Amino acid sequence: MNGKDLHQLLLEKWGKSYDVRLRQVRGKILIQVMWKYLEQASFPLTEAEYFENLEAIANYINGFGATAQIETDLKKTSERPRLGKTVNIPVDLGDRASEWLLEDF
Repeated sequence: MNGKDLHQLLLEKWGKSYDVRLRQVRGKILIQVMWKYLEQASFPLTEAEYFENLEAIANYINGFGATAQIETDLKKTSERPRLGKTVNIPVDLGDRASEWLLEDF
């Protein structure tokens, strides 16, 4: 998967270029599809910055070994990003979780 593939998944699912973030929350890594999208006049990123971000997120997804899982979960979710509401896709890290997550002391 690369940034363009991720962008295509977003367009096919919701018809908009939604912002995507990577977050670690309570010992889980989430792919968050935000409610803002590139086509909005108030979107805070340029087109180049947007695609750089998608490329970085796609690289992490590949590193996690979760490409197929993220594609499947994005396609089958019934949620929709809307003002103040993200779509959260938990990344299944399997036995490799300790490689990516840091424990709190």
